Amino acid sequence: MPKRTGEKYKVIIEAAIRVIADNGYHGSQVSKIAGEAGVAEGTIYLYFENKEDILISIFRNKLGEFISAAPQKLNSSENAFEQLAYLIYLHFYRLQNNPKLAHVLQIELRQSDKSIRKGIAEVIKGYYRLIENIVVDGIHRGYFLPGLDPKITRKVIFGSMDEVATCWVLSTRQYNLLTLTEQVYSALARSLSRDEEYTSFPPGLKLVLQ
Repeated sequence: MPKRTGEKYKVIIEAAIRVIADNGYHGSQVSKIAGEAGVAEGTIYLYFENKEDILISIFRNKLGEFISAAPQKLNSSENAFEQLAYLIYLHFYRLQNNPKLAHVLQIELRQSDKSIRKGIAEVIKGYYRLIENIVVDGIHRGYFLPGLDPKITRKVIFGSMDEVATCWVLSTRQYNLLTLTEQVYSALARSLSRDEEYTSFPPGLKLVLQ
């Protein structure tokens, strides 16, 4: 069983992100990743079964870090609209600050084999649950429209963030993704709100973006 921890594991993950972003998944040989990481090719197989496992591990590792860190930020407020705004901000912040990771997540994983998509399915469910919890709580506390289907609403929220992020990557990133946070929030919040006064963008987050 390959190791999944340790400093060398992290170094290989980061090297793989750079190599795959620059060369595409199919153009990224394990030897290239090993060279970028500064390790022998055989060392790669102590941590990963094959190149497919490396790509799956990038997704699990990076999304896993996000899912672990996000609740602490989101739970600082009981206002579902503030939670939604911060979710969008955190989603975009992670990609804006690591363009190569953004390319791998938004482009390379979409072109991958069915087995890779199956390998990342379980971890992405954790992100879906995070979004659904915001929706369910928002309905329960009276912020969001009653009768919303949490799963459908989650798809709309995730799909909106995902589409905007993909367009940003494909645009060769000539603009700051974070500048779109308020626009995406406003479009989603207005469609979810049962009370117009709750849809204004959180002032604290507006200051962060300025």
